[in-house]
Amino acid sequence: MPDAQDHPQIYLISPPDFDLSTFPGQLAACLDSTEVACVRLALATKDESRIAKAADALREVTHDRDVALVIDSHIMLVGRLGLDGVHLQDAARSIRKVRKDLGEDAIVGSFCGNSRHDGMTAGELGADYVSFGPVGDTPLGDGRIAEADLFEWWSQMIEVPVVAEGALTETLIRQLAPHTDFFGIGDEIWATDTPAKTLTQLRSAMLG
Repeated sequence: MPDAQDHPQIYLISPPDFDLSTFPGQLAACLDSTEVACVRLALATKDESRIAKAADALREVTHDRDVALVIDSHIMLVGRLGLDGVHLQDAARSIRKVRKDLGEDAIVGSFCGNSRHDGMTAGELGADYVSFGPVGDTPLGDGRIAEADLFEWWSQMIEVPVVAEGALTETLIRQLAPHTDFFGIGDEIWATDTPAKTLTQLRSAMLG
């Protein structure tokens, strides 16, 4: 996962379920439409065969374009499926062990909700990036939001790259662009008829 540049980079998150006959093409169109730093395979299923087939299909698309592919939570599948790393959902609790198991070259990211403390701990334990969210209003989850001041503080105080994700809008992207390294974009584009076009529009918002 590349280091942050002057403008935030795009971190694409797959839908929780998708059609293997069509989604790899949609993903390829997105990667070809604008620069993407990383893709997260975030299937809701626990079916290992289903996950493996999806990973194989997405890996072909991402690696052909030199884009990193990480998997949500399934640490044991990283090496087996030839992936670049893992995105953890348990804040800082398993980072030390995961880093030891996967090695220094693997990408290890940590979702920390809206907890400044969890984010700092994750960074100290070796996370390559910390993700906060949701940043927008959503009926999902427990109602807690990662507010703009969290990202402002993080950008001033902490060197570990930060991802803003969850219920993003163009307005929120413009607001957070000066203070975040990556935007985690998923449903914001996959729920539209033209994901690649929508992604390009969101990218324009990141650039101000």
